[in-house]
Amino acid sequence: MGTRTTGRRPGAYVCGIDAAMDVIGGKWKVLILWALNERPCRFGELRRELPGVTEKVLASHLREMEVDGLVHREAYDEVPPRVEYSLTARGVSLNEALEPLGAWGRANVLGASPAAGQVREDDDVPLVPGAA
Repeated sequence: MGTRTTGRRPGAYVCGIDAAMDVIGGKWKVLILWALNERPCRFGELRRELPGVTEKVLASHLREMEVDGLVHREAYDEVPPRVEYSLTARGVSLNEALEPLGAWGRANVLGASPAAGQVREDDDVPLVPGAA
């Protein structure tokens, strides 16, 4: 699929990070990427994986991410209708690009203790609090 142009600032990006943040902006898109990295999910499964997201926001973000070429929407011709969302190769590559940012967050935000200031490299700190 092509790149979404609505709401974009083509030619106005300062750097690659600026352009990437335009694609993943907001709280929920990176969490959708994370959830879909585990396995394809139906809409209801994604809602359960992301407590606090509204149906409206999830549906909107999934549409935007599909237009941006990050998410694939597969509608199965069944009764009742079944739709699954999965990551495209572009979505997988974005997740891979976000891994160092997640590691930084685990080390400097989630695992930061006032005394030590950082987590050791071999410490097992989950990406999402409460996750293994």
